[in-house]
Amino acid sequence: MELSSDRGVATLEMSQAKIKNDDTFDGDGGDYESLPPDVSVATHMTAGAVAGILEHTVMYPVDSVKTRMQSLQPDPNAQYKGVYEALKRIIRTEGIFRPLRGLNITMLGAGPAHALYFACYERAKRSLSDVIQNGGNSHIANGVAGSVATVLHDAIMNPAEVVKQRMQMYNSPYKGLWDCVQTVTRTEGAGAFYRSYSTQLTMNIPFQAVHFITYELMQEQLNPHRHYNPGSHILSGAAAGAISAAVTTPLDVCKTLLNTQENVALHSVNISGHLSGMVNAFRTVYRLGGLAAFFKGVQARVIYQMPSTAIAWSVYEFFKYFLTKQQLEQEAGSGSA
Repeated sequence: MELSSDRGVATLEMSQAKIKNDDTFDGDGGDYESLPPDVSVATHMTAGAVAGILEHTVMYPVDSVKTRMQSLQPDPNAQYKGVYEALKRIIRTEGIFRPLRGLNITMLGAGPAHALYFACYERAKRSLSDVIQNGGNSHIANGVAGSVATVLHDAIMNPAEVVKQRMQMYNSPYKGLWDCVQTVTRTEGAGAFYRSYSTQLTMNIPFQAVHFITYELMQEQLNPHRHYNPGSHILSGAAAGAISAAVTTPLDVCKTLLNTQENVALHSVNISGHLSGMVNAFRTVYRLGGLAAFFKGVQARVIYQMPSTAIAWSVYEFFKYFLTKQQLEQEAGSGSA
């Protein structure tokens, strides 16, 4: 206990000296990962919420294109050759704000979902690393922590994803957010908002495991001392997002089908009522387009995920750094008083 107290005093003295000697808290020198030893849960949640909202907002038009390109039986007016051509045509024929349809529900879900996501990840990673590597970095701990955090994240985001994707589709029948929620609840029941939850988890658990392992692995190479280094966070995030997105695209196609319940596609294979279950979704996708159908929209998914993940990590690491700096300055001020 005495040793722990001495270490805490030493850490505080080091942080006070750092703040006095370097008013800018320069990223090349400040080890914000370990000062203080335990960043508060509130810091992780605040940083995660801001990162999540920006991640989904900045690249949202590309996400809209991805949803349409994953359509298994698209309307002739909604068949696109590429992401850029799709965006141009959607804006020209449906209006400049059409690619942003559904953004409101995404922002409402992304804030709390990512707050829990990053807070859970950081806490689980620290606990598991203590067990597996005696506090050192462990790829197993990173992957397991990312998977556990995904369960909480998807529980919040899944209903938002259902509404978002239905509003993104071509000729969407819904007037707005609440019309979509009320119509789906009335015609399909509240369970419709979690119809794709098992598929979402089946996709996102490997996605996040690959994502976090790749990010932490790249950080070991680009930023071994774990200083605040925006360039390394952006590059690591982009690489993690691209690799994770590419390998999990088949599951994303199935998830989109379950979320949108694409009527034309389902009727073409004589499916009446509502499609549910990951196995049924896989079978239906294969019947409609063979193996190639599982990679519909992969280009848009990677293009969306690379900058989105880079934005999420760079914003998250910045806010963690900024909020930790504020916490240290407050502790230094109260310590001197």
